[in-house]
Amino acid sequence: MGTTQLESVQEPKYWHLKTVLSEALDSDFAVGEILPNERELAARFGVARATLRQALEQLELEGRLQRRRGVGTTVAPPRVGVAVSTAQHDWTGGGAGEAWQPVDCQTAAAPAAVAGALDVANDEPVHIVRRIRVTQGQAVAAELLYVPSSSVPELSGIETPSGASRARSVVRELHRLGLDGQDRSVELGSARADDAKELDRLPGAPVLVVTTRYLAAGGTAAVSIATYRADTCRLTFGDSGDVEISHHDPERRAS
Repeated sequence: MGTTQLESVQEPKYWHLKTVLSEALDSDFAVGEILPNERELAARFGVARATLRQALEQLELEGRLQRRRGVGTTVAPPRVGVAVSTAQHDWTGGGAGEAWQPVDCQTAAAPAAVAGALDVANDEPVHIVRRIRVTQGQAVAAELLYVPSSSVPELSGIETPSGASRARSVVRELHRLGLDGQDRSVELGSARADDAKELDRLPGAPVLVVTTRYLAAGGTAAVSIATYRADTCRLTFGDSGDVEISHHDPERRAS
C-alpha cells in the first residue's frame, strides 16, 4: 500500500478510503493475508483511526475482509454458491448437497413475534431446534427452527427431551406434513453471542437473517430464523424466484 494522503472529496472520507483500500487488496495482497494493524494503516493514509475503522467495516460487510478471532483482519477468499431452495416440498432451507447438522432441541416459549406467526399463546411451549448449516466443511449459518406441538403430534414424549437426537426426531416428524408453501424475508442484522461463536465471527458482526414461515394444513407449521454470515454471503435472485446465498471458498484464491 502507498502512503499518499487522501485528497479532499465530496463523498465521505471513509468511503473514499474504502475505494483506495479495495484497490490495494486487489493488487498488493493475497487471499488470507493479514492486513497491517490499524495504527499503521491510519498513518499510511493520513486518516483518523475512526475513519479507518469505518472503511474496514464497510469492506467486511461487502465480503472483501474477514475479522477472525486471534488472527486479525485478513483478505477474504472469493465466493461459491450456497442455494436456498424455495421449492414447496423443502423443509430444510438448503439445496442439494447442503447439510444442516442438528445441535440441540429444547422446549420453551417462543419470542412473541414468532408465537404470533405460529398462532400460539406467548407462554405456550414449542420445540426449538437449533441447527448449523455446513457447506464444504465450513459453518455458514445457524438456525433456530420453532415448531409447535400441533405440527408434530406423533412425536414421542418418551424420547430424549433435548439434544441432537431430539432435534432429528422433530425434523423427521415435520417431513410427514404436506407442505403447502412458504414465505421468506431477508434482513441485515448483527450476530448474537451464541451465533457468532458457532459461525466463528465476533459478536456484533454483520449477518443476514433469513426468516422462513412454513405453511401447512391452512396455517403456519413452523418458523425458521437462520443467521448467515454476511461477511461471506451474498444473495442473488434467478428467474425462477429461487434465492442463492454464496459464501467464500477458502480453497480458492481471488483472480
